[in-house]
Amino acid sequence: MNVTVAEIKANLSQILARAAKGEEINVTKHGKPYVKIAAEKPSKKKSLYGVWKGKFIVPDDFDELGPEWDEYIK
Repeated sequence: MNVTVAEIKANLSQILARAAKGEEINVTKHGKPYVKIAAEKPSKKKSLYGVWKGKFIVPDDFDELGPEWDEYIK
């Protein structure tokens, strides 16, 4: 859809509603292309849950201190 700046001023809500539905709006000023209005694309953010699954293994004794710590524990 092509509209002029004057049409944008007069019908902003309707034009934005059309853009939000996926229509690309080309705005002209003095007969020349000025700006394009289009709906924002949804971000494709991945969930962080399970992102490290299968990347490493936690050993069964991960919370046990080794003999090098004996002098610090009394």
